[in-house]
Amino acid sequence: MVKEFEIIELPNGIRVIFKEVPYSKIVHCGYILDSGTRDEIEGEHGIAHFWEHMSFKGTKKRSAFRVLSSLEIFGGELNAYTTKEKMWFHASVPGQHVEKAFDVLTDIVFDSTFPSKELEVERGVVLEEISMYLDTPEEYIQDEFEHRLFKDQSLGNYILGTPESVNSFSTQKIKRFVKETVDTERIVFSIVGNIKSSEVRRLVDRYIKVIPKHTAKRKRQKSKKKPAVFSVQESRNNNQAHCILGCQAYSLNDDRRLPLFMLSNWLAGPGLTSKLNMVLREKRGYVYTIEANYQPFVDTGMLNFYFGTDKKHLYKSIDLIEKELQLLKDKPLSALQLRQMKEQVLGQMVMAEESLSNMMQMMGKSLLDYGKVESFSEVEKKVNKLTAAALQEIAQDIFEKDKMSQLILLPE
Repeated sequence: MVKEFEIIELPNGIRVIFKEVPYSKIVHCGYILDSGTRDEIEGEHGIAHFWEHMSFKGTKKRSAFRVLSSLEIFGGELNAYTTKEKMWFHASVPGQHVEKAFDVLTDIVFDSTFPSKELEVERGVVLEEISMYLDTPEEYIQDEFEHRLFKDQSLGNYILGTPESVNSFSTQKIKRFVKETVDTERIVFSIVGNIKSSEVRRLVDRYIKVIPKHTAKRKRQKSKKKPAVFSVQESRNNNQAHCILGCQAYSLNDDRRLPLFMLSNWLAGPGLTSKLNMVLREKRGYVYTIEANYQPFVDTGMLNFYFGTDKKHLYKSIDLIEKELQLLKDKPLSALQLRQMKEQVLGQMVMAEESLSNMMQMMGKSLLDYGKVESFSEVEKKVNKLTAAALQEIAQDIFEKDKMSQLILLPE
């Protein structure tokens, strides 16, 4: 019988989580590190993301080309990304090449050399990435909203940094950030695919168990308790008006996190029948898309609603959103609505598990954040226990008008 998943705890503090999927020809695996943008100090903004880029530019035993080609030559993929609190280095490979994925991932995470020659090239790449994002209003507005919501806090740092900070980075600065923020007790290696437990343990012993134990020297700053509330308009060279409404929200460890996620999903999740999509797009044609974004962090969180529209529909759209939020505060969901909400979110979870790459990342993040991975049946029980009254109470707390901030980009 195939186990739901196995966890291996190593003497260096790294944990490995593994799920065998016999029907798949692909193995997905990766390191998740509890280090990100919010761990940067003054003068380092964007350095976690820059480290992510530079990890591919050469190691003690591989040139930049060999890093990039090691998995691609047999159709594999190697990638990475940075968030406010985490960094992911991950790979997907045909099952027979899984050992190469272990080797390359461990090499780039723990033995990158950040060569100065490659650093100058990659600096230009990241500066172009910043320029591209500044020209993309739907991305710019999200980062700018977080920057204002967490004003004067590390959570408000831009993930990409600024041109000034990126131009200041050196090999020594990157190595210092890595040394001061990486902690092997806050690293998880996650694997999903058609590979036996005995083979996973052999590869773990060869590539991961031998990594030296390391303790982070830097303490993560806590978020401020008093949230910033603002209403800001900027003029930009856009064709549309872009708007975000949102507030600080519940943290990763708050029991109200799941019901808030369900409410945000009901209001503006990926479904075309989400409440706000029906009100703004299907009935009135004001928007092409409206999205909810709930991001829980270790000690706080953020919820917002984003849409783009013609300037003449902007304030009517805001009014309609505020009315729907008020409705959730004033009136509990009907029995039918509650059942539909639960069925929808559980169905989405089942669909998400069809992506083994998503499953690999979910398992790694859950083990890192909570020290465990809940089974679908455990989550299902929590979802089915929720009442309309409990969801209304969440809405009354979060959707308080005095807590909601607003950022608008108006076309010039």
